[in-house]
Amino acid sequence: MSASPKYVPSPTPDLAKIERALISVSDKAGLVELGKALAAHGVAILSTGGSAKTLRDAGVEVIEVSDHTGFPEIMDGRVKTLQPAIHGGILARRTDKGHAKAMSDHKIAAIDLVVVNLYPFEATVARGADFATCVENIDIGGPALIRASAKNHDFVTVVVDPADYKAVLDEIGAHQGATTLALRRRLAAKAYARTASYDAAIANWFAAQQGETFPERLTLSAARVQTLRYGENPHQKAAFYADGSKRPGVATARIVQGKELSYNNIGDTEAAYECVAEFKEPAVVVIKHANPCGVAVAKDQFTAYRKAYECDPVSIFGGIVAVNTALEAKTAEELAKLFLEVVIAPDATPEALEIFARRKNVRVLLAGTLPDPNTAGMTLRSVAGGYLFQTRDNGHIARADLKVVTKRAPTPKEIDDMLFAFTVCKHVKSNAIVYAKDGATVGIGAGQMNRRDSSRIAAIRAAESGEAAGLKQSPAIGSVVASDAFFPFADGLLAAAEAGATAVIQPGGSMRDKEVIEAADAQGLAMVFTGMRHFRH
Repeated sequence: MSASPKYVPSPTPDLAKIERALISVSDKAGLVELGKALAAHGVAILSTGGSAKTLRDAGVEVIEVSDHTGFPEIMDGRVKTLQPAIHGGILARRTDKGHAKAMSDHKIAAIDLVVVNLYPFEATVARGADFATCVENIDIGGPALIRASAKNHDFVTVVVDPADYKAVLDEIGAHQGATTLALRRRLAAKAYARTASYDAAIANWFAAQQGETFPERLTLSAARVQTLRYGENPHQKAAFYADGSKRPGVATARIVQGKELSYNNIGDTEAAYECVAEFKEPAVVVIKHANPCGVAVAKDQFTAYRKAYECDPVSIFGGIVAVNTALEAKTAEELAKLFLEVVIAPDATPEALEIFARRKNVRVLLAGTLPDPNTAGMTLRSVAGGYLFQTRDNGHIARADLKVVTKRAPTPKEIDDMLFAFTVCKHVKSNAIVYAKDGATVGIGAGQMNRRDSSRIAAIRAAESGEAAGLKQSPAIGSVVASDAFFPFADGLLAAAEAGATAVIQPGGSMRDKEVIEAADAQGLAMVFTGMRHFRH
């Protein structure tokens, strides 16, 4: 049996004339203006359902798809465009003689422009609709039309976003009713991205309905928010994408003023806002290079700010500040005296915004509300050849969870500070050590290769800050200390005792727990185990 002859396509034309369009959209934004403009260029318009009604009501002549195909819509509209007269008109290569003959034999008219946006599946899920309603909002004909049109972009222009109507109309006006190959290819790429995103949303929803935290195939979808000036360093390229989850933070915040956010700004601001959201009383968090360098809670915002500032008045330079209550003028006055990259808050008073308006380079973000630290979610990290995917660390420790393991039990005040310090630990890179007193961090050791060094660095920070404030002794004296994971040896705990800590909170679980407990008892420390660690790599 001889092999089939290899198909060799004719050269693709740069200009593809638009004589017939198919329009079927859920989002009616700009539809009437598009329809009128196409009609003015002599384009015949096929349409269905609500799109046809909207156009007709606006005085635009429309041909119903069922009239064009000679086949009625059936099954409550589930089947209307899934028809050879439609898909043949879209998929036919205009320069192929065999395709042209098939169109002639079957009386198939070419369709040159396809304007489709899909049933609002994502919005239906987001509003909490029931299972059946969500399924009914899974578009079938729309993705089929989009994919067919994008595949045949040599001849067909496909539009999935009302924002692209103007570009298409501009080209039709400039090229005697035709579009360029460059535009058609750009729109085809956008079309495939849209159907991929749509399918990802459906797949993820179905997985969630089945209770699958980690489905067999991971599907991701995100929309580009902006292309950034560069990445972590100027020689790296970067962009910022939103996943559509609407979790309050940088992706959803309103940028009131300031320069464009950088790659590092976005990561640090997110870290600050997630940390400050952990606290119910007025709180202030200062972040530098993704690590807290000062965290405090108080009865009022300004006091919380002063306490957070005093933890590390050096590192706050060029830092990120987050507050969990509406930014007040008094706090803004103090912040405006510093060089800061970003200030983020749920809201701000007009007076506070007026103060920052005098410092145009400070980026001020208002997120509207706070993220819920208790909600489930996922985090994603790339590695060579794949991804690490895990649930968000939304673990919390309450008083009832604490297990006293030393001879001395902590005082109620020490417990308050220990719970505060352990919460901060959750947001500090491992190995993490946090000294805290009176609802404020006084020393933070982050990202060291061993816990003893983290303890020492945190103690040094505390001593230096106390010295800068004119204190006669280190604020670490009389503090509590939190460790994000167990002390593998007693040396880290002894370093904390040497710094002046009186109580310790740690997960426990080391092979040498007995040795560490004995060291704590020997130093007169109170120590509790949480049974939960907070590694953050």
